[in-house]
Amino acid sequence: MTPEETARRSADAMWAGDRASQALGMTITDVGPGRATVSMPLRADMVNGHAIGHGGFTFTLADTAFAFACNSYNRSTVAAGASIRFRAPTREGDLLVAEAVERERSGRDGTYDVTVRRGDTVVAEFEGRSKEIGGTLFEEES
Repeated sequence: MTPEETARRSADAMWAGDRASQALGMTITDVGPGRATVSMPLRADMVNGHAIGHGGFTFTLADTAFAFACNSYNRSTVAAGASIRFRAPTREGDLLVAEAVERERSGRDGTYDVTVRRGDTVVAEFEGRSKEIGGTLFEEES
């Protein structure tokens, strides 16, 4: 199995049980070894009292892209920590796209950078730190 096939099968296995991301209208648009791109339309119920997108939804989108990137090797991996910097407001109707890219991976730990965009505008930058916890997402053939 190629690394790209492993990443796709890992994403499919995770997506099957990810009801939260599905309920928020997210779509995985690309996945590969150490990377993932996920999009989400910003709905009316995702806007806060300032009439801008609630930062928690932007964080959730970035966290989801991070999760699919760090699990792309068929090794069960969770977040050990994350931080986000909001750069521009979002609005109802925006299509947000989060692109996660592996910065480094050593042993059971990894660091991933996620950029969230609305069109060409960067709306947030997220850094995720991962930890492999043992186990796999699907059973590989021998």
